[in-house]
Amino acid sequence: MFDIGFWELIVIAVIGLLVLGPERLPVAIRTVSRLFKTVRDTANAVKTELAQELKMEELHRDLKKAEQLGMKDLSPELQESIDKLKDAAESVNRPYEKSAGGEQKISPSATAPIEPQDKS
Repeated sequence: MFDIGFWELIVIAVIGLLVLGPERLPVAIRTVSRLFKTVRDTANAVKTELAQELKMEELHRDLKKAEQLGMKDLSPELQESIDKLKDAAESVNRPYEKSAGGEQKISPSATAPIEPQDKS
């Protein structure tokens, strides 16, 4: 990653020991390692989000291409993309239906607020 050899690490450790002292060096090492972990996790999250955005863009492009072809004589890859997009749209439109485990979830109409009846 940084292309640092063994002797360079030894020199950095000795300089850190001299500058920070033996009491503060472990705390500094933990702080730096947390910082690197945070940066790495953030970079991975951005990379994952970017990959998802690119995949959605590809699905939209395929859908537009399919609409232009009139949804007939589609290539298998294009048909698969359309099916995935339709499944995703259905799961977004009806998230409270049966789950994969077979248990019944609450439907949106069942969670609608009950309006008080007029007593006049």
